[in-house]
Amino acid sequence: MNSRHTETSLVWGHSALRVVIAISPDGVVSIRELGAGDPGPRPPAQPLVEVLTAGQGRARASHRFSDTAVGRRFTYVGAEQVRDGQWHELRVTLRDEQTGLEAHAHLRSAEGVPAVQSWTTIANRGTAEAVVLGVTSFAAGFPAGSAGGLQVVRADSEWLGESRWRVRPLREEMADLNLPLHGQDGRGRLAVTSTGTWSTGQHLPTAGLLDPDSGRAWLWQVEHNGPWRWEVGERRDGAYVALLGPTDIDHQWHTVLAPGESFTTVPASVAVSSGGPHGASGRLHDVFGGLHASGASRGASDALPGAAAALTAHRRALVRPHQDLARLPVVFNDYMNTLMGDPTTAKLIPLIDAAAEAGAEVFCVDAGWYDDDGDWWDSVGEWQPSQTRFPGGIEEVLSHIRGRGMVPGLWLEPEVIGVRSPMADKLPAEAFLQRGGTRIVEHGRYHLDLRHPAAVAHLDEVVDRLVEQLGVGYFKLDYNIDPGAGTDVDAASPGAGLLACNRAHLAWLEAVLDRHPDLILENCASGAMRMDYALLSRMQLQSTSDQQDPLLYPPIAVAAPLSVLPEQSASWAYPQPYMDDERVAYSLCTGMLGRLYLSGHLPTMTGAQRQAVRAAVAAYRDIRTDLAAAVPVWPLGLPGWADPWLSLGLTTPDHTYVGVWCRADERATASLSLPHLAGRRIDVEVVYPRHLPAWDGEWDQETGRLVLTKPVSGPSARIFRISPVS
Repeated sequence: MNSRHTETSLVWGHSALRVVIAISPDGVVSIRELGAGDPGPRPPAQPLVEVLTAGQGRARASHRFSDTAVGRRFTYVGAEQVRDGQWHELRVTLRDEQTGLEAHAHLRSAEGVPAVQSWTTIANRGTAEAVVLGVTSFAAGFPAGSAGGLQVVRADSEWLGESRWRVRPLREEMADLNLPLHGQDGRGRLAVTSTGTWSTGQHLPTAGLLDPDSGRAWLWQVEHNGPWRWEVGERRDGAYVALLGPTDIDHQWHTVLAPGESFTTVPASVAVSSGGPHGASGRLHDVFGGLHASGASRGASDALPGAAAALTAHRRALVRPHQDLARLPVVFNDYMNTLMGDPTTAKLIPLIDAAAEAGAEVFCVDAGWYDDDGDWWDSVGEWQPSQTRFPGGIEEVLSHIRGRGMVPGLWLEPEVIGVRSPMADKLPAEAFLQRGGTRIVEHGRYHLDLRHPAAVAHLDEVVDRLVEQLGVGYFKLDYNIDPGAGTDVDAASPGAGLLACNRAHLAWLEAVLDRHPDLILENCASGAMRMDYALLSRMQLQSTSDQQDPLLYPPIAVAAPLSVLPEQSASWAYPQPYMDDERVAYSLCTGMLGRLYLSGHLPTMTGAQRQAVRAAVAAYRDIRTDLAAAVPVWPLGLPGWADPWLSLGLTTPDHTYVGVWCRADERATASLSLPHLAGRRIDVEVVYPRHLPAWDGEWDQETGRLVLTKPVSGPSARIFRISPVS
């Protein structure tokens, strides 16, 4: 503890992160510094933990999760610092004498990574019940000279249109109210929420604040497979950030803590970048490159790339170890623009052979493998192989996959039971989400409640049978309904029931991988409607979309690494026989800077087309080891949905892999910003496609800009490897 006048402070962190917890004379405990270098302006004294209770409310009426009555009264009790492997951990204990509520603010950070994971445990040490309406997982003031110059980076997301990022001035979201004149903080805020279980079905839980003047940035993510909220608000002396899981006002969530009981929030993480390319985070910037204004990020500062690099490194520390994340096997899935849920032995055998010849290492049989009558949507749940689709048994198909040297996979939607499924009556009513004694139905399905042992036992039987008896080594776990606010069975509120179900789902996934450690689990929810790091810290790869239009897919694939690790980001590449050579390459390039996720009618392609697919797979297998250690940059800025040019870079200390897509029909030119290579000579190599006309390129060594010209008409794409020349 350090003393300065009457303020005390606690300093914690490591080589890449410095956190200062301040205890002010009036008792408010707050984060005074969270950064990787120069602390910069002093942030507002935002209470470290905010707790909204029915009996206490806010200290001042507003729509914010800031300055709650309990949060303002919390006083410092003590702190504990420990080291667990790569993780530095800090627990700060606070207490409110009036209610007896005690808060434990947990922070942990991986050595060498300027990011922190945060969560809060609230314990009732008083003598009366406490009705809790919301608790922050993270709350802090942002160290900016003024809120007026800040920028907000955020993304909308929906089925087929995922990860649509934008960077806008905070002033476009919040008016300048001249708060210093009034001597009070504001009452409004920019609040972004997600409801139900599609955690990324409307907006992304990943967002950030940028300060162009100082180059500082925070990027955060709420790590929950259910409802969440993040908010940014202006104070007289800057801005604050609050990250939460479910709340009463947004999600019908509250919990009742009897004396002696406690509640723990969902985790959230914040990555920081201080000082832009020339400040204390220059180490990250020099290695990982930069993002300059263009497209959806027009006007963004140089602070974002450092924060994106830090969040990427932090995600790698969070993810459960698995051999898949090092191997990155090429997956062929029979669904998208191919069999579309209608697999049979006769259709699959030629696809399996063609996928093996192309170099695929996993073959996943998608939806329909359990269907006998062709009307399976509301009858799923037993997960028994169809006898009509596979006259010789599905074992014949799976054995053929193994015989061609690939891991066999199956599509599964484990959390649902169709209303016509035999399992609907075999399982007890308590094994399903309910409201008012009625099972919740959505799109012809019931939703399992994985708090109930019968639901867990059913799914364990399904997975163990398919793995142990059929030899399945890969599951595409889909999720195509959203049950709404939750269940009121054994819960103080529907939202509390849903939160318990969300956590039971995570526990089930962990148990599955504990029993079958080599099993590969793909996270899918109608594409990417549940793309959060509660799930992705446990599962191995993420479907980025269900988008079937190859021209619309690239902005999704280019944007994905701001939300998902490159080695987990699976984007469809579905070349088709009707495509010309440039369209085939365009589709294949979409999947190559992440997890190459193949589909398409390969058996009916020409020999030249099949060779183009084989060449793409071979090129991907050559670069994938680098991709698993790379961080993203956007040489043309974060992608706009309709931008004619799109570009994603994945950088390592030795190489920068750059994908470029041009959707313009005519000959066109784009200027890519690669500031981390400025002042150096470079070698530009085409990774794929090498068999098509080369694009013209001109390197401006002084400015670090690569000017590319697409000489052909129609949409076209290329993957480049750029290496500095000593």
